[in-house]
Amino acid sequence: MIRVRLPNHLRTLAGITDREVVLDLDGRPTQRTVLDALEARYPVLRGAVRDRETQQRRAFIRFFACEQDLSHESPDSPLPPEVAAGAEPYLIVGAMAGG
Repeated sequence: MIRVRLPNHLRTLAGITDREVVLDLDGRPTQRTVLDALEARYPVLRGAVRDRETQQRRAFIRFFACEQDLSHESPDSPLPPEVAAGAEPYLIVGAMAGG
């Protein structure tokens, strides 16, 4: 069981009313498998978190787990065991910009 927290604008886009989405994945979860499962459940999120063609993270989206910035990690790297066990959420965060 993977717990995923999304920023408010993505929850609104997908019609998600809960703060977290719970995903059941087979095998050891990676960022790619989590995002694939999330987009399969909520197709409207395709292209909002990752580019549709390249599957690269959007510039103003960041990924965190266990107080670590995973944004620049390989999408195929295993997620921390705490996230895989459902003890900690995988966070998708809209980056702040401005001056």
